[in-house]
Amino acid sequence: MKAEVGDWVVIKRARLGEPLRRAQIVELRHPDGTPPYLVHWLDTGQVTLLYPGPDAHVEHEPHEPIPGPGS
Repeated sequence: MKAEVGDWVVIKRARLGEPLRRAQIVELRHPDGTPPYLVHWLDTGQVTLLYPGPDAHVEHEPHEPIPGPGS
């Protein structure tokens, strides 16, 4: 998995009918774009370090950054 700042990580939920979780990548920890990523969660507003599992994928699409704390 490779990503850039501003890309989205999308995680499928384990149970049928549960919504996807989306987080925007706000910082890379490796210059080659491999995990882990510092992400801003859309559903909670929290910023956390993410090591994506097999249920996650990256979406490389045009995007607007989520305003961070203090923005």
